[in-house]
Amino acid sequence: MMGPPLEEAASDALLAKLAKALGHPARVAIMRLLLRRESCVCGEIVEELPLAQSTVSQHLRQLKDAGLIRGEVEGPRVCYCVEPSGVALLKALIEGL
Repeated sequence: MMGPPLEEAASDALLAKLAKALGHPARVAIMRLLLRRESCVCGEIVEELPLAQSTVSQHLRQLKDAGLIRGEVEGPRVCYCVEPSGVALLKALIEGL
């Protein structure tokens, strides 16, 4: 029995990676927060969530590694915002289910 076509398998793997990045309520909350705002400084994200700075930083790193957000250095701070192409890809993959 043959498996799914290569393209479908690649899409499945990518969707699983993005879903894993969103697989924690705190990361979903961060995405929701960033989608509501033009951009966010990490400190502002920490103020919005009942989590320690180090925990928020870990969640931000996972979202960034998955390509759902980006972080730009602005002086001593990192400004985080949504990566539109990553969110569009996630939506397209979900719609393709």
